[in-house]
Amino acid sequence: MPDGCACDRHAHMYLTVSDALARGLSVADPIKETEAVPLIDAIGRVLAQDCTSKVDMPAFDNSAMDGYAIRTADLGNGPVLALPVAGRIAAGDDGTHSAPAGAALRIFTGAPVPSDFDAVLMQEDCEVTADGIRFTRRPKPGQHIRRSGEDLKAGAPILRQGCEITAREAAVLASAGYGEVTVYRKLKVTIFSTGSELRQPGEELGPGQIYNSNRYMLRALLDKPWIDLTDVGPVEDEPAVLEQVLRETCESADLIITTGGVSVGDEDHMPRLFAEIGGQTDVMKVAMKPGKPIMFGRRGDALYVGLPGNPVSAYVTWQIIGSHMMARRAGLHHVPQTPENAVLAEPLERRAGRQEYRPVVIEGVMPDGTPRLRLMASSYSGRVALLAQADGLAVIPAETETLAMGQVLPFLRF
Repeated sequence: MPDGCACDRHAHMYLTVSDALARGLSVADPIKETEAVPLIDAIGRVLAQDCTSKVDMPAFDNSAMDGYAIRTADLGNGPVLALPVAGRIAAGDDGTHSAPAGAALRIFTGAPVPSDFDAVLMQEDCEVTADGIRFTRRPKPGQHIRRSGEDLKAGAPILRQGCEITAREAAVLASAGYGEVTVYRKLKVTIFSTGSELRQPGEELGPGQIYNSNRYMLRALLDKPWIDLTDVGPVEDEPAVLEQVLRETCESADLIITTGGVSVGDEDHMPRLFAEIGGQTDVMKVAMKPGKPIMFGRRGDALYVGLPGNPVSAYVTWQIIGSHMMARRAGLHHVPQTPENAVLAEPLERRAGRQEYRPVVIEGVMPDGTPRLRLMASSYSGRVALLAQADGLAVIPAETETLAMGQVLPFLRF
């Protein structure tokens, strides 16, 4: 998606979104360690090997439906054809059945087709008689037979290293004969929230205190089978405490994610503390709205992502940048979500300078099916309720100052 330029008076201080993402991906080195696990335990994990089929798929000629196996050479020339039925083959049988010349075999879907039979009649095309079957629709050789290896030959590639093993991948691995696969070890992720004002849901709020929504948002975003998550919880804005927690997590985690404390206020300690413990900061500010104060860097083998404290900002910066860095770190061949086209239901005026990700609701659709979007509040970085109400994010290029009603723009659907 286009970034355009960063046109406001602080533009020279910011990276564009695409530049920040490219830099983030360049430092998110994939983990190397792998483990072999049973396929039943590999669901949701990241595949660490290229896989080829161990067997022909299907492994033998079999019937594509319930009906009757026949030899087309046995058929006469009359308009009505009749054959006796000399046996029955079900799925799981060994396929060694035989029948006299001029006889059919009752067969069921998935059952092996004997080598001297070359077609299957659908049962719907047959009339069952006391002597066998009658039919008028003459089959062609090969009809309704799934040939051995027509889906995939043994040795053919089925999956590439770096994919997440979801339902489709699990199905093809099972069909190809994999009882065990090699996956990357789980990514060790540690999260904590900074802020002395934070309280947990269910606790009493005192003056100036708020509930910690970011913690639960991150827990949901990181609930993946390929993640080993450690949740430190909230950490007060005390530099000595923050430094100790940050130092310890950098020693044990592949990826540390924090929310809050990465801007330029007196209580925003994370950039300074990260530098003091030997961390290298790769990005500090990005020309995006919401989420200008996003920080990421490295210390040893640990990758650090510091998200803004405002919940909408934290969510957007994570989805647009942080999540892709994490996917690469975990060994995933990750493809970012492709925006779809949508049209504005109302005009927009804004200040150019940062690429904006505005929460929107789908108000309806155009005659061609394109979503029509209603913009939500113009001030939204701290309004977490908007995330639950929104249908997605409209992407407004950085250089754009005005958009007319009906203007086409990219839309990231939730």
